[in-house]
Amino acid sequence: MKILGLLRHAKSDWGQSDKRDFDRGLNDRGHRGAHVIGEHIAKHGIKWDKLVASPATRVRLTVEDALPDLTPHWDERLYLAGTDTIMDVIRESGGDADALLVSGHNPGLGDMLFELVSPKNENALYDEAKVKFPTAAYAVFELDIEDWSELRDGCGVLVQFARPRDLDPELGPEY
Repeated sequence: MKILGLLRHAKSDWGQSDKRDFDRGLNDRGHRGAHVIGEHIAKHGIKWDKLVASPATRVRLTVEDALPDLTPHWDERLYLAGTDTIMDVIRESGGDADALLVSGHNPGLGDMLFELVSPKNENALYDEAKVKFPTAAYAVFELDIEDWSELRDGCGVLVQFARPRDLDPELGPEY
């Protein structure tokens, strides 16, 4: 069995209209959300063997805020990647890691739920996560594989799902 984590970048700063999408940072709410989800990740006991992440500024800042003790492996293919590319990166990057964390963007990360979880493995966490995989969302899957090269559709069970708003009501949706 392998453990796969997905962490979407925190809320980006849309006020930086003078920057390319790749270069947008986080707004204050994003920094708060990244810290909150980072505390959650630290408390839930998974020791991540490897972190692979998009090099986009908003992902870099999320990783710095949430996971300061992990050294990321930056992979440009994860910038705005779809599920096929994310799966390829996981297969190629997993190596001998038992627990791999991937940080990047939607819609690819959110769509991974639909790729990894077969209908027979859907549960209440899946039902919640499929509605929306918002900024700084964090999901953990147990995968029925022995090697990352075996990663395939339907091999996972979602065992953990958290959003900053679940952990701090002040980070809930703005209406």
